[in-house]
Amino acid sequence: MEKTGYIILAVAALIWLGVILFGLIEALPWGLIGFLVLIGFGLLLAQVIKDRLKNREDDYYSKNVDQ
Repeated sequence: MEKTGYIILAVAALIWLGVILFGLIEALPWGLIGFLVLIGFGLLLAQVIKDRLKNREDDYYSKNVDQ
């Protein structure tokens, strides 16, 4: 059930991103500002995911410490 929800959210997010990109292309040259913002957010998101996957301490606490 949870995986199905994540898949639906991922598909909706990809469609939403596609609509945004299409709108930015239509708004050239001002759309370049939006492209820069999306690239910046994408780079930050990639860094956060990379840091999270490499951090074993976070894995330990999420699995072994009671909340």
